[in-house]
Amino acid sequence: MLDTTDKKLINLLQNDSKQTTKQLSLQLNLSITAIYERIKKLENNNVIEKYVAIINKYKIEKSFLVFCHIKLIQHSKEYVTTFEREILKLEEVSECFHVSGDYDYILKVYVKDMDEYRDFMVTKLTAIKYIGSTHSTFAIEEVKNTTAIKL
Repeated sequence: MLDTTDKKLINLLQNDSKQTTKQLSLQLNLSITAIYERIKKLENNNVIEKYVAIINKYKIEKSFLVFCHIKLIQHSKEYVTTFEREILKLEEVSECFHVSGDYDYILKVYVKDMDEYRDFMVTKLTAIKYIGSTHSTFAIEEVKNTTAIKL
């Protein structure tokens, strides 16, 4: 169970995980040792799973964002398992969700431009067996994008 201090600590780390234990201790009015122990406990309990660097997608020429909706031919275990195994191999796909509604999956795809997306669709995505149909939605502007889950 997370107490109020744990929640504050998690929020601070989600905002900037490179803060030192000293910086965090000053903000939370705790000793450096107490902060260190709390962080270790959060890591050991898998509340904190990992630390990552968030990359500027414009600097690496991967700013063309597409949400690709996928419908499988049917929902048999073989079809679902095959699709999910193959989608994990596609480096352009940053996120994949099995969803309810009109489509079975939503993919978040980052590529350089429309030409690269077309190439991805033709040579990689549609090569996966059991896809019945796809629908692509292109992001016009990013209004909000956060990795933080506020506690």
